[in-house]
Amino acid sequence: MQRVKFVILVCFVALGLFGYLAGSHFSGIAQSKGSDLASPTGVIASDGDYSNKIGLHWDTIRDATSYRIYRNTTNNSSTAVDVGTTVANYYFDPTIVAGQTYFYWIRAENGTTTSGLSTPDQGTRAIGDIVPGEEPLTPPPAPAGNPVTAAKAYLGKTLFWDEQMSSTRTVACGTCHRPAKGGSDPRTAVGDNRSRNPGPDGQFGTLDDIFGSPGVPQNYADGNYGFNPVFGMREQVTGRKAPSYLNAGYSPVGLFWDGRALDEFRDQITNTVLLTDTASLESQSAGPPVSSAEMGHQNRDWTQVAARIQASKPLALATNIPTGLAAWIGTRTYPELFQEVFGTSDVTPARISMAIATHERTLFSDTTPLDRAIYGIEPLTTQEELGRQVFRGVKCDFCHAGPLGTNHNFFNIGVRPQEEDAGRFNVTNQEGDRSAFKTPNLRNADLRGPFMHNGGLRTIEDVVDFYDRGGDFDAPNIPRGVIHALGLSTGDRAALIAFLKRPMTDPRVRDELPPFDRPHLYTESNRTPVISGRGRPGSKFTVPEAVVIAPPIIGNPNFTIGINKGRGGAQATLVIADQDPGMGSSIPTSGSFAFQTITLSNSGPVGGYGSVGLAIPNNAALIGHTYYGRWYVKDLRAIGGFSVSRLFTFTVF
Repeated sequence: MQRVKFVILVCFVALGLFGYLAGSHFSGIAQSKGSDLASPTGVIASDGDYSNKIGLHWDTIRDATSYRIYRNTTNNSSTAVDVGTTVANYYFDPTIVAGQTYFYWIRAENGTTTSGLSTPDQGTRAIGDIVPGEEPLTPPPAPAGNPVTAAKAYLGKTLFWDEQMSSTRTVACGTCHRPAKGGSDPRTAVGDNRSRNPGPDGQFGTLDDIFGSPGVPQNYADGNYGFNPVFGMREQVTGRKAPSYLNAGYSPVGLFWDGRALDEFRDQITNTVLLTDTASLESQSAGPPVSSAEMGHQNRDWTQVAARIQASKPLALATNIPTGLAAWIGTRTYPELFQEVFGTSDVTPARISMAIATHERTLFSDTTPLDRAIYGIEPLTTQEELGRQVFRGVKCDFCHAGPLGTNHNFFNIGVRPQEEDAGRFNVTNQEGDRSAFKTPNLRNADLRGPFMHNGGLRTIEDVVDFYDRGGDFDAPNIPRGVIHALGLSTGDRAALIAFLKRPMTDPRVRDELPPFDRPHLYTESNRTPVISGRGRPGSKFTVPEAVVIAPPIIGNPNFTIGINKGRGGAQATLVIADQDPGMGSSIPTSGSFAFQTITLSNSGPVGGYGSVGLAIPNNAALIGHTYYGRWYVKDLRAIGGFSVSRLFTFTVF
């Protein structure tokens, strides 16, 4: 009897061992009940984009530390082959036959737990051969001390699109860098006063004007706004046009137009070297959050940036958050997200930069029509191929070399006079670098106009004409071997333009498809306050201007309301109520939401300015409630003895 029991026990052990091994290999039964890991979602396998591999991408899964890839030639996971693992949320499979359709499944793992399999997606390696002498893109390198992981990339994506990182809660990294705009700023436009910087002469409307990115009004640590001598109380505009952040991970030298973001990354607080090389992205990300023009208040430091992030609900201001990103964040706080990514909950400046840089390293656009031609899959059109030959014939590829269309070097090409912007000279102090700027890559260039460091050329056509005439200004360090009058024929010009457009554009970037999908910003939503109607003029027939840009979200401790162009030194009263407080014969004496009186700073009939910082209670009952506000400024030259701003309206969310 004991022998029978022993035999039965052995059988059960054997069956259990077989089930475990089968579950480890045939992942259709890999997840045990009660697993904490969700099955991967959003799996996309490439369909003929490459002739030497199939590319895979999927959503990051909460608490997963690696992903295992399975493949089969039929839609049968039980006989699928394990083809490899990765800690990122993308993978390239080169071990397949061209022209064969494959099914792929992804499984999430974390060392102790495995998920079930993802829903399968089909992929195909295209038939073709890489054109001899051509170099396809591969993923950009990462520094040894900051490897790409799926969770870190998602944390970086969250931070990149979070407007709460700025002092005013109105500017994210993504405000000035949008995929559909080729990685640049959709708000920048030649001739648009909102994106106009007066340039070196300080005068608006002159030839040295720069078209950059609107940032933040001059503001302070207490949340109040100040008066900027150039921009007044409106958003300041950067002194250079925002370059693309897409494919920036390939740069072997410093980023920014002048390359000041070094390849070595130092801790923002201690100045300790954390990464010795390949870290330009980390260094670059450390700049804008503490710039008082781009994202920060006066004298902001990184301790304050990190404290803001730590106290913020991730992407609280955003809408249309991609499904996978929203699921990864869940209801967690930033410290909880940092805990998953870095092992502890500390929200530090260096970790913020490392996460953002990691996100950017996953944004390489390698599925353009030019790539398909390089892979020998589909040739360019006749005109585009002619344009490519013109491109090489007139030596455009001297600077715009390789598969990215850049040699990552710095040149003065005669866009503006040397004395206006010293460019790379400010970093190297080498005379040969005066007014030299980084050669941008050409991928997705047609999406990101206007062009040049000053944003002065509207279109690709304008850029080609600029080079055809040999630039606009002379200087000793302009490489005249390539920057000279080209004498392009009408046909050559048209062909060159055609080559720079469709062949260079990745459709995933243009359409903001994964991995280039993104949350929508507060500032591009219908949640922003609206100024409407008429006001009552005061001195010099000027209506005081209300400045209302802060997000009216519950819990905002600095919902700042500013006023500009009032009478200097006068009393100004802010009234916010459940209905329009109006322009009656007297200043209102109360407001259901706010009633405050301040003395305007500055002097002169229309030089007065000031602001009030209000706290919106963290009360869900306020959500959906609309308020109406105006400023009232005592001014004996106004009808009734006071001027009135236009009406501003906001709805709490």
